[in-house]
Amino acid sequence: MNSEKSDILYRLMLRKGYPGEFARIISAEMNTDFTAERMISYIGRAGLRPLEEVADEMLAIQSDRDRIRDKHINEHAQQKINILYRDINE
Repeated sequence: MNSEKSDILYRLMLRKGYPGEFARIISAEMNTDFTAERMISYIGRAGLRPLEEVADEMLAIQSDRDRIRDKHINEHAQQKINILYRDINE
């Protein structure tokens, strides 16, 4: 299920002149508000860009999202380990 922002991205891409199937794939991959907002900003800044550039930007946004997610997971795990060590030493 796409977010509302993904639907906005889809419509924006169609208005800018991107092929419908390409816009559908990109908006389906940008399925959270965070990723869709970043892609909306990218698409909205300039005219029609080559499809390869848009796909590269999509992959970069997904990579950033994954890195941020992994950072939060690691921080949470480290917090749990710290609590465990603290409880053992008390």
